[in-house]
Amino acid sequence: MNDSLLVNPHIAEYASTLVPDLPDWLADTERRARIEEVPIIRKEAQGLLRFLLALCRPKSILEIGTAVGFSASFMEDCVGYDVPLTTIEKVPARIKAAKKLFSEMPQLSKITLREGDAAEVLADLAAEDKKFDFVFLDAAKAQYPQYLKLLRPLLTEGALLVTDNVLQEGSVAESKFTVQRRDRTIHLRMREYIDELFHDDSFTSTLLPVGDGMTVSVYRRR
Repeated sequence: MNDSLLVNPHIAEYASTLVPDLPDWLADTERRARIEEVPIIRKEAQGLLRFLLALCRPKSILEIGTAVGFSASFMEDCVGYDVPLTTIEKVPARIKAAKKLFSEMPQLSKITLREGDAAEVLADLAAEDKKFDFVFLDAAKAQYPQYLKLLRPLLTEGALLVTDNVLQEGSVAESKFTVQRRDRTIHLRMREYIDELFHDDSFTSTLLPVGDGMTVSVYRRR
């Protein structure tokens, strides 16, 4: 059953049936992640990512938030396994799982896993003068505003920035006083991130009620 709360569940379920089937090895990775309750991109999000990658035809991809390696592997599958992809993760157990997946699949040789805190790794990538024309952000939600600042030096002209889980099951659209106190920091930081993204002339952005909410932004230097 589809778990999207942002659109009519029948529509979400129907949209999910239109997403192409995954290769068997990737479907197995998705299944294990769901059994182990590791958050991974939902079916609707997979469909949007596949479309955007086909549209953008990137030459370099950056992912912030590897988890067990599913989304990085999925994106490589979408682009034909021939585009360099850098992915960042700091949780040891997830790093171990992702490394295992990447090493077992020869077609994933273009993936480079950078270990450590995302803010520190992003600063390192900027110091190395790395550039990316497609970025998928799906990491610690409270850090999104900080990541946005650190991402700027890494974006090529016309780069696409795709951000997942921005609506937090719809709570971002509500007043902070309706959100449980323990969730207010994430709520405020996500609102800050969305506001900055949509009020920055360097980005042309849209927010889509796909999965748990995704923003798609095109970067233009001003």
